[in-house]
Amino acid sequence: MNRFLKSGMSLAAVVLALAAAAPVADAQQNGRRQRDVVMVTPDGAIIDYVPPGADVYYSRDRNGNRVLLDSYGNVVATEMRSSGYYPRPPAREAYDNDPYYADNGYGNPRYVERGAVTGSIPRDAEIQREPLYDQPYPDANAENYPQSEDYASIEPEQSFPGDLQTQPPLEPVITLKGKSKPEIVAIQVFLDRAGVSPGVIDGHMGSNVTKAIYAYEQMTGERLDPNNTDAILEQLRLSGGLPVTSYTITPADAAGPYVAAIPEDYSQKALLPSMAYTSTTEMLAERFHMDEAFLKEMNPGADFTVPGTIIKVVNPGQAKSGTVAKILADKAKKQVFAYDATGALVAAYPASIGSSDTPSPSGLVNVERVALNPGYTYNPKINFQQGANDRILNIPPGPNGPVGTVWIALSRPTYGIHGTPEPSKIGRTQSHGCIRLTNWDATELAKMVKPGVTVQFVD
Repeated sequence: MNRFLKSGMSLAAVVLALAAAAPVADAQQNGRRQRDVVMVTPDGAIIDYVPPGADVYYSRDRNGNRVLLDSYGNVVATEMRSSGYYPRPPAREAYDNDPYYADNGYGNPRYVERGAVTGSIPRDAEIQREPLYDQPYPDANAENYPQSEDYASIEPEQSFPGDLQTQPPLEPVITLKGKSKPEIVAIQVFLDRAGVSPGVIDGHMGSNVTKAIYAYEQMTGERLDPNNTDAILEQLRLSGGLPVTSYTITPADAAGPYVAAIPEDYSQKALLPSMAYTSTTEMLAERFHMDEAFLKEMNPGADFTVPGTIIKVVNPGQAKSGTVAKILADKAKKQVFAYDATGALVAAYPASIGSSDTPSPSGLVNVERVALNPGYTYNPKINFQQGANDRILNIPPGPNGPVGTVWIALSRPTYGIHGTPEPSKIGRTQSHGCIRLTNWDATELAKMVKPGVTVQFVD
């Protein structure tokens, strides 16, 4: 049985057992009273006590909070203070002094993120490099070579040889006339809703926004004037509302599970229960297609780990839907175009596509399979050696995994279209041959393609 399926079953059984237990308000755990804390499951439910005989154990995260884990290392619940778990009304001054709408700009607010960080190696544990399994290299052509739907093929980690924006632009540069960050956010949200992704929404006019504007004109046949803020705001009003909205952090948001950090060493990645987010801000930024630093900038002083906290986020709208019949990966533009059977442009995404050292293939290939939330099989024999690792490793799924939340396998072995743990670098850096998108763009595309779809690489 797949080890992730086993762990999921174990976690479900423990949670059901805990949920079925009768509440005890003054329960004792480890000799101390629990009136001032609650144990919160990943879905936001409260556990009052642990029934005898449950196959669980306690650990601590880097902030010293207790974390309840099952025998597979999955997070069952996280300890949170009662005063922090139950919603509290936001301070009035949080609105009165909101720099996002202030006339004097953003300033440099201080930000300290507190609260539970779960699913991690305890902070007092000394991390030692584990020896890898002594196993022979597999023959990729052999009949018994593992071909699991749960794991991505091998694609080396992303390299960052330099900012590609230093190259001459392929499209004329678009100049904005005195636009503020909120106005640029409106442009980015407008493009995102239209299905021409600007990448991370961060209030900056960069090459990804420029490419999206030209893709919008290709898709609609209409010229978009990014300096006409009034027209853009009116279009946003008709297509889902203003570009910024309020969001209330939920108990499930705060509970996670999260990991304290993602190690660089692949052998240590393989020891973690998942490649989960490292914080509530990272998770929420991806959910709302935002740059994480920009999310914090919009909400100075906010404690993102407290349920009931009201924050400001951008409103990207619904994911694009449709049926994609052909994908064009433009290496020079660093952009992916998705077309339907009639040849109409359905969506466009900024991408990192190959490099001069490890170029992407040329010509036509096909989509072979689509895997959501895939694990990652590291095999130095096929592609590259990471650190001192010289044997096969299975890295668990998660948004911070080497291929993010999606793997679209192509008919050219080891190549695919996939997500990334670093969305802000998409379109600005290089990859080792594959097509790398933000996790949300890769997920949107994955739901519109099927095996057999043609992918054409053009120079």
